[in-house]
Amino acid sequence: MDWSQSLRLIAPEETLSVASLVLLLVAAWGGDKAAKLISVLAVAALVAAGILVAPALCGGHMGAETSAFFGQYRADAFSSYAKILIYLSAAVSLVVAPAYFDRFKAMRAEYPVLVLLAAIGMGMMVSATDLLTLYIGLEMNSLAAYVLAAFLRTDGRSAEAGLKYFVLGALASGIMLFGMSLTYGFAGTTSFAGISASMAQGLSNGALFGIVFVFAGLAFKISAVPFHMWTPDVYEGAPTPVTTLFATAPKVAAMGLTMRVAIEAFGDQAAAWQQIVVFAALASIVVGALGAIGQTNIKRLMAYSSINNVGFMLVGLAVATPQGVSAMLFYLAIYVAMSVGGFAVILMLKDADGNPVEDLAKMAGLSRTRPGLALALAMVMFSLAGIPPMFGFWGKFLVFKAAVDGGMIALAAIGFAASVIGAFYYLKVVKVVYFDEPADVVKGESDIWHKLILVVSCVVISPLGFLLTKWLGHLTETAAAALYSGL
Repeated sequence: MDWSQSLRLIAPEETLSVASLVLLLVAAWGGDKAAKLISVLAVAALVAAGILVAPALCGGHMGAETSAFFGQYRADAFSSYAKILIYLSAAVSLVVAPAYFDRFKAMRAEYPVLVLLAAIGMGMMVSATDLLTLYIGLEMNSLAAYVLAAFLRTDGRSAEAGLKYFVLGALASGIMLFGMSLTYGFAGTTSFAGISASMAQGLSNGALFGIVFVFAGLAFKISAVPFHMWTPDVYEGAPTPVTTLFATAPKVAAMGLTMRVAIEAFGDQAAAWQQIVVFAALASIVVGALGAIGQTNIKRLMAYSSINNVGFMLVGLAVATPQGVSAMLFYLAIYVAMSVGGFAVILMLKDADGNPVEDLAKMAGLSRTRPGLALALAMVMFSLAGIPPMFGFWGKFLVFKAAVDGGMIALAAIGFAASVIGAFYYLKVVKVVYFDEPADVVKGESDIWHKLILVVSCVVISPLGFLLTKWLGHLTETAAAALYSGL
């Protein structure tokens, strides 16, 4: 094997690894005074890593030249697409952090370093073509995420979020590891290609149990029902910039990993896992929608919204076709834009003393006190609900179209009907903001970066986003084709 080729293919991970180690040393000597400088340098490192992965996506390179380290890692168009979304989301979580943490005097130099380390793990997750690489990437991301969830040490909610995430995350990792050991035992290899070749001969009961446990662990990582319990508590308790990260980058990484495992490792036994994915998709759509109805905290509502949206994305995976994968990837890009916009609004909701405002009741009549903010929030809610002409509608349309074209008409019909439930709680937020008597709680000016990020995300999810349809559709089709070319 050509080691120089392998080292060239992992250039994004090398860049982020070197950057995180150097910035860790800067943090050790510079202290928390250097936190903002380190954040700027961390964003620069993420941009550099994004530039390094872009050629693989634009050129659509496939085949042997994308495989590194004896087939344990693949730098193809699929992983490049996911990594660009991951690095973009991580950069946003770094940009919005200083203004938030400064209010608590808690902006510390470790934050950007932990985000970089999490990004390295997430990049490995979407490039993994071996169970060993998969687990290393997963745990590297998870360990950094546990610390980030509990980053506000003086806040009881943040500490609780970190503890819950750690305990349940460790349990899910154990379940997945058990499934991986069963899969290895019956397939005789940890390589996705080897597992696929082994299972093409037939599926034993032991291997089937391995598939079930692996998908159970993956379901936790993507917040799919019935492994969604941690999501509302962690979203609510974690600092809002960290929640912004959790709602975007790890979701992209976990969905990318799930697609890679399902198609490359277990693609020949799609009938064995399709039932699991169909159940998780429909259950996530319904439970996410019903769970959100009674929420009074906007961050918890966004958590249930993420569960609901994961259900729609899984509809694309259940089809097990390139069209379904392409639709999922398209939906992921729109979902990242919607989530970033939603959390940018939440970060800008502050009272007269500069404290975060998270209760829906305190946001009543926001349209009369902060009309611009209210309009942005309404756009995000309409897009998340999939109401035309917002761009979020197109993501739902694509996954349902893939399901219909794949012959899964019943799944598309039930999913479409269940999406009506979700529209209720999104419209409830709009009703509170526009039609309730003003609570007059949200005050103060917002950080310029929050405003800029909100404007960009609102432009993307607005009807103007449809101008991106052809370009983004080409990228997602290229990425889906790259995933299937590895079979």
